[in-house]
Amino acid sequence: MKHAGALAANAVVRGVSVPYNLVKSMTILPPERLRIAPPDIRTIDSTVADQIAAGYFSFAGKTLQSYGDSPFLLTAPSPPWRRALAGFSWLRHLRGSHEAQAEARTLVGAFLAIKKFPHADPAMEPVVVARRMLSFFAQSPALLEDADAEFYDAFMASLAQSGRRLWRALATGQAQGADRLFCAIALAEFAVCADTGRKIAPLVSRALSAELDRQILSDGGHISRNPEVAVDLLLDLLPLRQVLAARGLQTPGAMLRAIDRMMPALRMLQHADGSLALFNGMGVTAGDRVAGVLAYEDARGAAPLKAPYSGYQRMEGGNAAVVVDAGGPPPLEFSGLAHAGFLSFEFSLGAERVVVNCGAPSGPNEEWRELARGTAAHSTLVVDDRSSARIGTKDAGRRLAGRIVQGPQNVTVERHEGRDATTLALSHDGYGRSFGLIHARDLVLTSDGGTLSGRDRLLAAPSGTRSSGEPEFAVRFHLHPRVQASERDGAVELVLANGEPLLFEAEEAWAQVEESVFFAGPAGARKSTQIVLRGKAAPGAELHWSFRRL
Repeated sequence: MKHAGALAANAVVRGVSVPYNLVKSMTILPPERLRIAPPDIRTIDSTVADQIAAGYFSFAGKTLQSYGDSPFLLTAPSPPWRRALAGFSWLRHLRGSHEAQAEARTLVGAFLAIKKFPHADPAMEPVVVARRMLSFFAQSPALLEDADAEFYDAFMASLAQSGRRLWRALATGQAQGADRLFCAIALAEFAVCADTGRKIAPLVSRALSAELDRQILSDGGHISRNPEVAVDLLLDLLPLRQVLAARGLQTPGAMLRAIDRMMPALRMLQHADGSLALFNGMGVTAGDRVAGVLAYEDARGAAPLKAPYSGYQRMEGGNAAVVVDAGGPPPLEFSGLAHAGFLSFEFSLGAERVVVNCGAPSGPNEEWRELARGTAAHSTLVVDDRSSARIGTKDAGRRLAGRIVQGPQNVTVERHEGRDATTLALSHDGYGRSFGLIHARDLVLTSDGGTLSGRDRLLAAPSGTRSSGEPEFAVRFHLHPRVQASERDGAVELVLANGEPLLFEAEEAWAQVEESVFFAGPAGARKSTQIVLRGKAAPGAELHWSFRRL
């Protein structure tokens, strides 16, 4: 049976065959001119421009010096580095001075001079091609100003070649998951910005609308459940909306709906310090990116408290906020970065984050990504140090490697809003098959934000095999690195960075403070601590705990 993404690929032209799409791609011709350039709403860092001028190219935690050679001919230190270089998002930092624009044109020219790339080169991956096309369009005014005819023609030919490659990637299913949406956005920009794009405009509009309807859920969350994907999409969708309006063209309804829904969904996952909660592939929050996106929100009300389709819940009381992973694993195609953090939560008091998940690593800590995806890296219950979802290994084949191949099938959520407190009652059966257990968690946040209390239980699953022996469970509460923790007679005293004290207490277990790691720090991984409660993993096991402001 064909993969769902491959079947959806034919929706590029709604029922027209793949061979037709391949032929149609050949009609994408080099533009004679560009009608409009989309704005780049990402921020600029002048230090990046200075580094590039000095021949240093720093991406994904790796730095190479070109020594005057083309950086595109250097041996890449890692695939992420190569993707970042060939995606050209860094071009925006070279806007401004005449010298910087000339350097940008020289570097783009060096890339365009490469006539053929190896088949496995990350630079030719569909999502990288899409990112490069979007960057070229956004920076085209500076790149084409004072450009000679040879550069101009090569630049326009590259746009057409990229367009044909993206069309084929959508038609054949080569582009999968969220990458399909980025490819459709790039093609839509070609249709709007290039004078040769009008021939494909109707089909591209339908393709973009189909992917938006498929990937952006009714509550505004992305189907991958990764907040970072939503930020990246908005950074590309908002400029596309602007150029459509500037040209007096109709914006697809699916696009307007998606943007309107995604903005509040992001705020739902945001702490008061501007950071997004660390769920399902979210790493360090680039505050300028999130703030830049949310500045375009037309009507801002209170943050939503629940997103039932994307699987998140929010509790608020006083200046306290709790964000909870109340969903299951995303569909296979979109689970490549998803985490096994079911029923985990993050807790903040004002601008101080208290309980967090470890988050997704980046840069030099990329090799820890699989560790960060495990249940133990989240503030939730873990049985026998095993994750509540199974992630496919490299031996599983290309389709399954890195994706969640087994996880909870039933996740339940009940919410009660009372005058004095908000209560969430949740459960998941991720441990049903391996241990015959269901994890049930109740969370209660008082209306004044003074106390967050919880109850974690293990229930007998209706089906599944009880594990032999006596496995243990651990309930983990990973603390933000700014929080100081010390044990006191089975409880834990906490001091936030602003000096505010809290007390953590548990009734049926001795609370222990242990080492942890926070992967989502701006400067990379940081040492942190966690509170751990332990017990025997058997039906009927139950723990009560609370965080109380003093």
